[in-house]
Amino acid sequence: MKIYTKGGDKGKTSLLGGARVSKAHIRLHAYGTVDELNSYMGLLADQAVNEPVIDFIRSIQNNLFTIGSILAADGNKNTMKLPELEDSDVELLEHRMDEMDQHLAPLTSFLLPGGHQSVSFAHIARCVCRRAERLVIELDESVDVTPVLIKYLNRLSDYLFVLARYMAHRLEAPEILWRPKQ
Repeated sequence: MKIYTKGGDKGKTSLLGGARVSKAHIRLHAYGTVDELNSYMGLLADQAVNEPVIDFIRSIQNNLFTIGSILAADGNKNTMKLPELEDSDVELLEHRMDEMDQHLAPLTSFLLPGGHQSVSFAHIARCVCRRAERLVIELDESVDVTPVLIKYLNRLSDYLFVLARYMAHRLEAPEILWRPKQ
């Protein structure tokens, strides 16, 4: 199988199910941003500080690939059996956040991204996750999107915030507090 097909040379691509759409279609923005997020999750998995949670990060990557495949499918024409996301996947994110939060000081201020390069990568992933969530919500305004996908992305951005704080804790890196001008 060749990687290049030349099928997209005129600005169109095929959805799962065969429908052809513009590469500028909101559906492609949505699943393309989920793919971008998945790449950042790979970067987080590659950070030495995340060795204890690498398996969980890889499970998130698998879930993001599932979300991308669901978003890439034309619901009317797709006959492929696709994997599904479940509420238990969202609950697992919540459980993992609660576990990490036990090691963290209470928040007293908004935080600025930074303090350590690895922590900054987590904040970038969080921002990309928020963008993916907004795009999936926008897609949902024109086609029905399974609600658990939006819920998962929402909770994942929360998880990434807590993970950034947990990484800073493990790295003994400072959390940079927002200091608004008075």
